[in-house]
Amino acid sequence: MAYQAVFKRYEMKYKMTRKQRAAVLEAMLPHMRLDDFGHTTIRNIYFDTDTYRLVRRSIEKPVYKEKLRIRSYRQVSAQDKVFIELKKKYDDVVYKRRESLSQIETLEWLVKGTPFPKATQIGNEIDYFFSFYQTLKPKVFLSYEREAFYALDGSDFRVTFDENILARQEELSLSREVWGERLMDEDDVLMEIKTSGGIPLWMAEALTREKIYKTSFSKYGTAYENIYWRSKRLTAQYKVMGRQMNSQYTGRIFIA
Repeated sequence: MAYQAVFKRYEMKYKMTRKQRAAVLEAMLPHMRLDDFGHTTIRNIYFDTDTYRLVRRSIEKPVYKEKLRIRSYRQVSAQDKVFIELKKKYDDVVYKRRESLSQIETLEWLVKGTPFPKATQIGNEIDYFFSFYQTLKPKVFLSYEREAFYALDGSDFRVTFDENILARQEELSLSREVWGERLMDEDDVLMEIKTSGGIPLWMAEALTREKIYKTSFSKYGTAYENIYWRSKRLTAQYKVMGRQMNSQYTGRIFIA
């Protein structure tokens, strides 16, 4: 199946309950259908610097931000194709470039530094991205269950629903089973609207009727914040334990 390599569009996110999703799906029924992928388990590995420069900048909500990930739409073997995606956002417009290679070729290129096996503009952009940030490495595995829908009117209007969003820092491989820390409540669903134009009136009415509002929820950003605050808590606990041990040790010397 041929894949789209270049995207330019707006992407809007909405956090909702399962009950609200059911109402939105009912409104979508005359206008949209499940796409060729239908229901999939998406696996991603996000790359970042040693200091998490990319995600920290993204959390600050700048005018321009960028990220790099590899993605598969199922559990893959070394020889199965995966996507390498360079995603940039400027002034609310999302630009995405992607290449497709086998998983083993992808890891040889991005992790071991083997030259890209074919000469393409997108490959050159990704090579420059690595040379600019220098210390990029796989940092977080992120997975979720997705349903994707396309518009029956032939427009590029698309809607996706993501749930069971999980993140981890171990087993950073698209060949592994999905598991990790849950990033949203079990009843929550993240809907994304992707379009180069506006939102159809019927969708705007459904969102208003169900009191569903835009959110800036970022999967990778939320995963990083969980990692950061867990690290802060552990550091604080170690400091408390250290003070307690020092106090006990000093007490023994005093008694002696």
